[in-house]
Amino acid sequence: MATKKTSPAAADSHDLIRVQGARENNLKDISVEIPKRRLTVFTGVSGSGKSSLVFGTIAAESQRLINETYSAFVQGFMPTLARPDVDVLDGITTAIIVDQERMGANARSTVGTATDANAMLRILFSRLGQPHIGPPSAFAFNVPSVKATGVITVDKGGASQAVKQTFNRTGGMCPRCEGMGAVSDFDLTQLYDASKSLNDGAITIPGYSMEGWYGRIFRGCGFFDPDKPIAKFTKRELHDLLHKEPTKIKVDGINLTYAGLIPSIQKSFLSKDVDALQPHIRAFVDRAITFTTCPECHGTRLSEAARSSRIGKLNIAEVCAMQISDLAEWVRGLKTSKEARTVAPLLAALQHLLDSFVEIGLGYLSLDRPSGTLSGGEAQRTKMIRHLGSPLTDVTYVFDEPTTGLHPHDIQRMNELLLRLRDKGNTVLVVEHKPEAIAIADHVIDLGPGAGTAGGQVVFEGSLDGLRASGTLTGRHLDDRAALKAAVRKPRGALQVRGASTHNLKQVDVDIPLGVLVVVTGVAGSGKSSLIHGSVATQDGVVAIDQGAIRGSRRSNPATYTGLLDPIRSAFARANGVKPALFSANSEGACPACNGAGVIFTDLGPMASVSTVCEDCEGKRFQPAVLEYKLAGRDISEVLAMPVTEAVAFFSDGRAKVPAAHAILVRLADVGLGYLTLGQPLTTLSGGERQRLKLATHMAEKGNVYVLDEPTTGLHLADVEQLLALLDRLVDGGKSVIVIEHHQAVMAHADWIIDLGPGAGHDGGHIVFQGTPAQLVKAKKTLTAKHLAAYVAG
Repeated sequence: MATKKTSPAAADSHDLIRVQGARENNLKDISVEIPKRRLTVFTGVSGSGKSSLVFGTIAAESQRLINETYSAFVQGFMPTLARPDVDVLDGITTAIIVDQERMGANARSTVGTATDANAMLRILFSRLGQPHIGPPSAFAFNVPSVKATGVITVDKGGASQAVKQTFNRTGGMCPRCEGMGAVSDFDLTQLYDASKSLNDGAITIPGYSMEGWYGRIFRGCGFFDPDKPIAKFTKRELHDLLHKEPTKIKVDGINLTYAGLIPSIQKSFLSKDVDALQPHIRAFVDRAITFTTCPECHGTRLSEAARSSRIGKLNIAEVCAMQISDLAEWVRGLKTSKEARTVAPLLAALQHLLDSFVEIGLGYLSLDRPSGTLSGGEAQRTKMIRHLGSPLTDVTYVFDEPTTGLHPHDIQRMNELLLRLRDKGNTVLVVEHKPEAIAIADHVIDLGPGAGTAGGQVVFEGSLDGLRASGTLTGRHLDDRAALKAAVRKPRGALQVRGASTHNLKQVDVDIPLGVLVVVTGVAGSGKSSLIHGSVATQDGVVAIDQGAIRGSRRSNPATYTGLLDPIRSAFARANGVKPALFSANSEGACPACNGAGVIFTDLGPMASVSTVCEDCEGKRFQPAVLEYKLAGRDISEVLAMPVTEAVAFFSDGRAKVPAAHAILVRLADVGLGYLTLGQPLTTLSGGERQRLKLATHMAEKGNVYVLDEPTTGLHLADVEQLLALLDRLVDGGKSVIVIEHHQAVMAHADWIIDLGPGAGHDGGHIVFQGTPAQLVKAKKTLTAKHLAAYVAG
């Protein structure tokens, strides 16, 4: 009997994610079809629209739709997400985003607190630790011990009754440093000029101007005379100025709070991670405040009681300070003990978490490492850990350059993890530039052809071989290989480092040549950043450009971030005989209807807010009267709409010649940002664009030595050549350039290479090679040498 042929189920036909008419940011009404349960890599130059398509459209809509499944009440407590500008999004699944945003830049956040490892260890010590000191909170450095006794009123049987109540909570916070691990000391000469009075501008703390609210508070508080020089203050007056606890006061009929300068600084500046502060505030903190290890807890953040409880010979502080690969072995040993039976599920979960760290190449970290000190690549891999053993399938995983910060030796391991996620039946979307990562793609979508307004189009869809033959910018540069230099520059002296021991460095002595291009390399965790940022970046005359992300609101743009807007405003003011403040959309010149935002946001409660272009200024952000003022025939809104390349020509000569503005614009063009408009909101820039904007800003600083931390992050293959040309210009201009980098093209272009290793964590911290790239390739003794030799061989 013939078997009846069954037609495929309708559910099986949904094997594509269809995007039609995507217009988010610079996308030009594009349509793509992405295969499900495959690994799709999105390529294209920085700013071509990759992130706008993957993160701003597909992932954003997935998250918005998931949020809409909750009740309006619950949505009221969640971030509101607007619908992406796209006609049709069909076939999308739940999206899990693993981006490169730095993990909570909170001074209390560590690798252990961010990954739940500390939570598990606290429970473990509260069950097995001897002596027993209390519940899990007794081992938490973020929880203070509290004892309170008082009388409360209780309603019983229709009558009120006073009841004495005692409340106890055992926490693990060190009382001296309040769980920070460090105590701060203030240089009072950096807070104020004692020879001046408050009204004469004695206070030199950023933001503490006598023109605003602080002036009103200091003049009206009555604790001291604002016209008396601080040097003549009595002890009581000086105490009130510096140390007075927050106190309610009334000034001109307004209820305000007065607090001394030091409590105010501790609350506004020191409660945040120093690296997350704005540059000018960070410079003030570095100048005015010294941090020393807490003498009571010795930097462990924990109280004496928490440190007294041990499992075997170790307390929780010593366990968190261990390298994670060693900690995994310690936990494995615990599982064989008799007491472990009572906490077997907890140990199994902790073991899996720690093994995931090792598997993903982060076994060299320790749980007490502040999360704000992780690089973008380390933070991204830390976020990946919770997904490695997940039983979820048919999920869309979205990755933003997962190979960032990885040595070529480590990229293979990352590729295997991405393929494993795919093989479990998930859709994996990866934004990438590295050829090694593009090579594993099942499907490639290339965006371009250029960046910014010149991008936003799909220029290729298909296989890797098809990309090579396509003739697109990515296809042409996919097999690019930089050759070793025929001749290297001769150094002009050396910067000596002696006995470097930051983190895992083993008393390193090294002479870093000056006047040449030096590349410091090695596997992730080998000690590169510890050597350079710990021993070189802090020296006089060194300009250090780290990987920290630049932050900015939708009111921030390249012109405001780089300081370019100040000379432009002054030029407009001089040309028209008016105040510079008129030409600021955040000051007097702002359109009153939208407050200079250009758009009006309508809050709809739990629903996504709606933004509409301001009808009064038509999105130009300025009052109509301000736009009457011209500079060489252009108003301020037209100037802010110019691309950098056009603005370079505009401000170079004639009536619009502004040398200060022209110098900043040339630096922006030098780092490859010529296509950006001056007024483009920072929130719309890609990660690579933000880092190059930061580089352009730091190039203005006076210094003889430039330190760059992985400047190829976010750079397309075609842009690496431009970066190398920029580095050459810096060196040829008399600067010394030190680059921490994994990219083989930068290594091959170096005059001198310093290779750290041989491994990561306590297996690293040694100089394993110093010399020219040609000598490194010839030696072939280190991991870097093997990969560089394979790269230049093609």
